[in-house]
Amino acid sequence: MRFTEHELTAALTGAAKAVVTAQRKDVRKGAVDIDTAWEAMSRLERFQVLDALGDQVLPVLVALPDIDVAPGTRPTFSEQQVSDTVAASVGDDVGRLRRAVVVKARTALVQTALAHVPPRLDPDALLHAEDPT
Repeated sequence: MRFTEHELTAALTGAAKAVVTAQRKDVRKGAVDIDTAWEAMSRLERFQVLDALGDQVLPVLVALPDIDVAPGTRPTFSEQQVSDTVAASVGDDVGRLRRAVVVKARTALVQTALAHVPPRLDPDALLHAEDPT
């Protein structure tokens, strides 16, 4: 699948915020909004979360099958497509049980990232919007 840089950034940031939500009790309990907590993190802390997730999520997003995405919609993939792509990216150097757990967890993480991909913009509409004539 060919995602734009903006789409990949939004997907990875959405997945990172979901991980931070799961890790921080104050965010899980609703005492702090995730966006507030994300902004309160230092740039290094945000980078560390994004870097750790990037190695897991980005190769899978890039390896997803090519599909046509209509302007104004998000790319959609079946759970099987995502799971198969994740399974292909997980090495065979781990045991069968651990591999199954990694595939299941990474599939959920990639689906969370896909849920944060913004709707695809129509490139023709963008060109005409910028054209002053």
